[in-house]
Amino acid sequence: MANERDEVHPFEGRVDFPYWDGLGRDELLVQRCTGCARWSWPADWRCPRCGSYDLGWEPVEPRGVVYSWVRTHLAFVPAYAELVPYVNVLVELPGADGARLMGLFTGPEEGLEVGSVVTGTFQAPSARTLDLSVLTWSLEVAAA
Repeated sequence: MANERDEVHPFEGRVDFPYWDGLGRDELLVQRCTGCARWSWPADWRCPRCGSYDLGWEPVEPRGVVYSWVRTHLAFVPAYAELVPYVNVLVELPGADGARLMGLFTGPEEGLEVGSVVTGTFQAPSARTLDLSVLTWSLEVAAA
């Protein structure tokens, strides 16, 4: 039987909680100022442009362009040791005015370069992801 503590999200109360909560519902949410409409990532308690504390979260298509990428040869988290080497990508989201998210790249690396179009896939919680839903990225498959 789960106790009350088990049912509390580990990021409850953090500024980025809506992001993690959205991933759990297969939805990518990015913070946006309701005053000046600036998209913000990483999340903050106030808008970096106008200083407003009136920030909301809006759904964004999990599709973007590779801004940068790096191949990791040393696992910084023990759960990722079996994956090395692995690739992390910094993805620019056109649907959020170019806000950039970092994530694990999955799938074949052939063709991966700055400017590549990638699509996000929602991954269910697992021990590797510390029981959190996550978003991974892969090259977008061109329509035939």
